Amino acid sequence: MSINKELLDLLACPKCKQSLELTKNQDGLICSACKKVYPIEDDIPILLIEEAIDLETFEQKNKEKEEKQC
Repeated sequence: MSINKELLDLLACPKCKQSLELTKNQDGLICSACKKVYPIEDDIPILLIEEAIDLETFEQKNKEKEEKQC
């Protein structure tokens, strides 16, 4: 799954209006200013403030997933 670069350039954090960047696994959009991750589900970015995940929590969950796969 991948978001088009042009679309990514247009998207902004719904809370602070700063730019977003893709996560390493391309399963979310990170707002560095808010330290939030907006999930991507079925190739659709979920840009609802109440659906955002704390960046630290998101990274912790991904780390746990990677450890289980090993």
